[in-house]
Amino acid sequence: MKIFSFALASLRMLLFALLTFIVYSSLLFTNLFFKSQKKKLARGIRYRRTIIRGLHIILGTKVTVYGTEPSLSGLIILNHRSYFDPIVILKNILCFPVGKEEVASWPVIGPVCKSTGVIFVKRESKESRRETLNKINTVLENGYSILIAPEGTTHSEDTTIDFRPGSFVKAVALNIPVHPIAVDYKNKADFWVGDDTFVPHFFRCFGKLRTEIKISYLPPIYGDNVDLLVADTKKEIDNELLRFRREWK
Repeated sequence: MKIFSFALASLRMLLFALLTFIVYSSLLFTNLFFKSQKKKLARGIRYRRTIIRGLHIILGTKVTVYGTEPSLSGLIILNHRSYFDPIVILKNILCFPVGKEEVASWPVIGPVCKSTGVIFVKRESKESRRETLNKINTVLENGYSILIAPEGTTHSEDTTIDFRPGSFVKAVALNIPVHPIAVDYKNKADFWVGDDTFVPHFFRCFGKLRTEIKISYLPPIYGDNVDLLVADTKKEIDNELLRFRREWK
């Protein structure tokens, strides 16, 4: 069984790298015919969606979806279990995700992220967080959505941990909706926590035939008080996470 799991995960990683290389190379080549950086970025976001949709097929994910995807631009808030969380969301939604700076240095993944609308933040740096908030502000002012996990780190708690309020401040200032999203994995071994590194986690998570995931798009929330907006968003996501666990048990 271990041999099968290793072979399956190896094949999936190879196919993932091949798909990414083909689509990304196509993006780089076709970008030679466009001068506008804005158009290049818009195309990059669409190409990213192509990679992600193919990735779900390759990795054998089984995603159960509740609710309706956000139709209005705004702040998309999700809880944080793994580096795979945004990939679940970005399968259909075109937006600008905020990710950890370390991902930018990953082979294959980093360069693709940089050219397809990912905003990187070094969370332990105040200057980096401030620059990220400025970028978020620009994206939101231009009518696009931001995808962010305000917990700032992954964990294995049944509900969310404390949210960082920075992005919510922007949502209140711009009077835009907050779209809460709950995402969870049936097998807690699929969580990417602690000192776990990418390759061992990938082989453990995607060495099995199916990775079962649930995602719930919750109604948008508006507010003019940051603390209440954070609390309401957190409560909605927590309730869904607890429901997921009850159903799986």
